[in-house]
Amino acid sequence: MAAHAYENRHDSGTGAGAVLITGASRGIGRACALEFAERGFDLSLCCVKNRALLEEVAEQACAFGVRVVTSVTDVSDFAETERMFLRAADELGDIGIVVNNAGISYVGLLTDMTPAEWDHVISVNLTSVFNTCRLAVPSMVRRRRGSIVNVSSVWGVSGASCEAAYSASKGGVNALTQALAKELAPSGVRVNAVACGAVDTDMNACFSKEELAALCDEIPAGRLASPAEAAKLIADVATRHDYMTGQIIRLDGGWL
Repeated sequence: MAAHAYENRHDSGTGAGAVLITGASRGIGRACALEFAERGFDLSLCCVKNRALLEEVAEQACAFGVRVVTSVTDVSDFAETERMFLRAADELGDIGIVVNNAGISYVGLLTDMTPAEWDHVISVNLTSVFNTCRLAVPSMVRRRRGSIVNVSSVWGVSGASCEAAYSASKGGVNALTQALAKELAPSGVRVNAVACGAVDTDMNACFSKEELAALCDEIPAGRLASPAEAAKLIADVATRHDYMTGQIIRLDGGWL
């Protein structure tokens, strides 16, 4: 694990606590790290394997004068996730916002998928959300303040052919979001999800230029979303609208 500690120019998000972002080395997670850093939040960032990329993100975030702690953590493993939380709390204080962004996809027929591949998708995309929420919620409830934003997908709202496991995992994230929001609302803790459509990230690298062009033709907005657009919405959902909880907010350019 590596850590960065810099003197704050800001009040760590006006006293809201630090932000923990999973899957922060690239794509939406990276964009979220930079967006929250620009808004003055200290950060705990993790990824499962891309340490070099994660350190680059940390250096860029530190330029905003915030403290950043990084870790290589498999958030589908509860024990690893707990160690990450303990270290983040020790170095940054309370975690006030959690952005559950870690995720993987599997494109192919269900009948070609092995049980191990199914389990892997479910554990990374759904069990990881349980792990982080289980660890973050007690402190949030004690302080009667906190916000959890789960990065979901439109395929969790309407399943996609050849993405059965991914769709099931994101559907589970959406249901967990709504259930946990009801559970935590009396304690002042909000839980929402941003269900992204097609975003210009490495997750879509499996598609050819022709396939991506055809995909854009299906989207009324005529293009993919940028990671920065997703990050701005996620940060707004996390930090504003105190009465909004239990919502699955689509960012899909009118696709569904």
